[in-house]
Amino acid sequence: MALIREPLPWHAGIWRQLIAMDERGRMPHALLFSGPHGLGKQQLADALVARTLCANPGLTACGECHSCSMLAAGYHPDLIRVAPEENKRQIRIDAIREVNRAVSQTAQQGGYRVIVISPAEAMNVAAANALLKSLEEPGEKTLFILLADVPSRVLPTIRSRCQHWSLAKVPFDVCEQWLSEALGQEEDAYFWWRVSGGLPQLAVTLATPEERALRHRIHDAFEQLVRGAEPVSEAARLDRQAIDAILWYGIGWLEDLIRFGLSGNREALHNPDLEPLYRQAVKNARVQDWFKLLDYAREQRRLLSMGTNPNPQLILEAWLVRWSALLRS
Repeated sequence: MALIREPLPWHAGIWRQLIAMDERGRMPHALLFSGPHGLGKQQLADALVARTLCANPGLTACGECHSCSMLAAGYHPDLIRVAPEENKRQIRIDAIREVNRAVSQTAQQGGYRVIVISPAEAMNVAAANALLKSLEEPGEKTLFILLADVPSRVLPTIRSRCQHWSLAKVPFDVCEQWLSEALGQEEDAYFWWRVSGGLPQLAVTLATPEERALRHRIHDAFEQLVRGAEPVSEAARLDRQAIDAILWYGIGWLEDLIRFGLSGNREALHNPDLEPLYRQAVKNARVQDWFKLLDYAREQRRLLSMGTNPNPQLILEAWLVRWSALLRS
């Protein structure tokens, strides 16, 4: 297991601020890093975990001490990672009770105890409430690091007890070298950066052969809808297990479509290769109708993330029926 010692290049400024706070003895006991998936929140957190637990830290963890060796091996007794159980969407109270027990004890290595909770918005109400006491009275040398894609879904009482760092989307010139090296070509880097909406790690994921194939299948389904295909049949062609990704793509395309319909500015499109599809769609429905469909898609994705809707196939069918109705109006 690799030891993450450095944050990604576009987080260098935030990293310097964090280290300066620590060196002045002003590191908060709880940090909340928020921003869309694909910005590198986890790598920022991992670099901070390594430096905090390191016995000889400099600008980053030394990578050589016993603590760094334990982290590289995949285990450190003073690090607790909290995430939803496998095949579950929520963090439940039992996991937080384990955190509270650990926080009440002395760190085994004599340094910091670090608790990483990701995604923080996955804590159900009982778990979040159970965490409050530890956040209010964390004890010495305890650092909580919470990661959230959507911080508004984290209880306000939790947010108010953390120092909140909101991570912004990344301009292309800031991540160009990193993306070009990751993808092999600058042209590919720029295209997938646009598709991702300025999220470099997501851009790398979207450029994989599997994700390209999924994007192509969804694109083909929407082209068939424009030509009058039956939406339920098109839904059956798509993998319902990929419903979250399908909704993510659809939301991005709707946002593009609305931008294009309002301004006609093709340079603002995240998916420039879909311009012909947008042009056809804009002819067939009013912009306010696309806003309604966008709201519907966002709500369905939110419900899926909470595990409150058990039938993704019905969501997919209902969503494509709505698309089809607009395209034929």
